[in-house]
Amino acid sequence: MWNLSFTAPEVIEARVLTRLPDAFRQPRKTAWSEANKPGQRIDSFLEGPSFDRQGRLWVTDIPNGRIFCIGTDLQWTLAAEYDGWPNGSAFHQDGSLWIADYRRGLLRLEPGASQPRGVLEHRNSESFRGVNDLTFDGRGRCWFTDQGQSGLHEPSGRVYRLDVDGRLELMLQNAPSPNGLALNPDESALYLAVTRANAIWRAPLVGGGVSKVGHFQGFFGTSGPDGLAVDVDGRLVVGHASLRGAFVLNAMGEVTHYVRSPVGATVTNLAFRPGTHQLVMVESQTGTLLQADLPAPGLALYSHADATKNQKT
Repeated sequence: MWNLSFTAPEVIEARVLTRLPDAFRQPRKTAWSEANKPGQRIDSFLEGPSFDRQGRLWVTDIPNGRIFCIGTDLQWTLAAEYDGWPNGSAFHQDGSLWIADYRRGLLRLEPGASQPRGVLEHRNSESFRGVNDLTFDGRGRCWFTDQGQSGLHEPSGRVYRLDVDGRLELMLQNAPSPNGLALNPDESALYLAVTRANAIWRAPLVGGGVSKVGHFQGFFGTSGPDGLAVDVDGRLVVGHASLRGAFVLNAMGEVTHYVRSPVGATVTNLAFRPGTHQLVMVESQTGTLLQADLPAPGLALYSHADATKNQKT
């Protein structure tokens, strides 16, 4: 049962926006693919969609250590290529792109730079398990997940918060594969995609920490929830890495809409085009970016908060 009306969620058909050009495709085995896609030769694995203030869309390519910028004309440019595994990304208000790099921790790519530099590459001299995704709250604090190879067999994934003064706080440490994360509109709760548990957790924020963390919604499939986004009405959009689309949940956790991919089943990260109802989703299996029109605009992120107001259109 996914909603109290006992009806099927409304289906929204996504459409292809653009795909990784053939010139950038490199079918081969890599250390990342051998660990995560054993035996497969893959040309890319895109994630981390983020919009800058110029309306350009940025995505990461994990196994090849690449970051792409896609112009408003849908032309792709290789913005950075380096020795790392870039996963989630988010823009800071200062215009830099922060990157959750599985191998190297938190990085940032300054405007105009071709190589990212380190923000936080270890905790107390101990390496992270494998940083996966990140988001900023309204105060500019960076929340990020340390997923590694955790799962139900080893529920030791962590969630951290990096304050603007550099203080690092461990917020949660028992998640079986923490992945995407997002805050609700008034930042009273954190939503967490827990991939290997095939679930969304909701963590109320009390007294500077999390409290009474609970199971918000559950799914099924060979993989689980990945990227998250929130709209101005408090709905949570959940990309699912094996169910061919994204699910829209209301504040009660009911599934109200299903956004269906026309290609591939691996919908990972997603992002609202700032100030609009348009949701962009990454279908990582085929290296395709999809777009769909959702019921309400996306919540203004920290990167755009003083330029895009959280108002319905």
